[in-house]
Amino acid sequence: MARIPPLVILPPVLFAGLAVAFYVGMTRENPDALPSALTGRTAPEVTLEPLGGLPEFDVSMLKDGQVKLVNFWASWCAPCRVEHPNLEALAAEGLTIYGINYKDQPQKALAFLQELGNPYAAVAADDSGRAGIDWGIYGVPETFVIDGEGTVILRFPGPVTERVIEETIRPALAQAAG
Repeated sequence: MARIPPLVILPPVLFAGLAVAFYVGMTRENPDALPSALTGRTAPEVTLEPLGGLPEFDVSMLKDGQVKLVNFWASWCAPCRVEHPNLEALAAEGLTIYGINYKDQPQKALAFLQELGNPYAAVAADDSGRAGIDWGIYGVPETFVIDGEGTVILRFPGPVTERVIEETIRPALAQAAG
């Protein structure tokens, strides 16, 4: 019987191994999602700066008994511009949204809100990025669903689209409402 050379078998075996690896990687729920250390924990105490003459908030307001969102955003962030109409729609439904303007110039942040509208019940500025570190954000936009006791139910990195609202945000809001 003729012996098959190892170099003939090696390419199909390597191909099969790569195919399995790609399949497993593609079927994971969200391979790009980074875990949040805050999920299930109380939102961190942070010091934030006022933004213009807009209403301010602090972390104690996150413990008011109502479900809400905290949204990190910036005027220089293109995905923040994309998600903005969706945040306005959620605010129009009566959902309280607190905004944290991240590493931005105040005049540009205010111009952004004047141009696109202000969906935020209150806004604070994180000029130094310290609050972003405390909240564990990787960039903007990032949105957190917070329950009435101030516990983080969900961290969503990326723009809040209509699909994200229906498939991710609304179920987390329902969970937060308990």
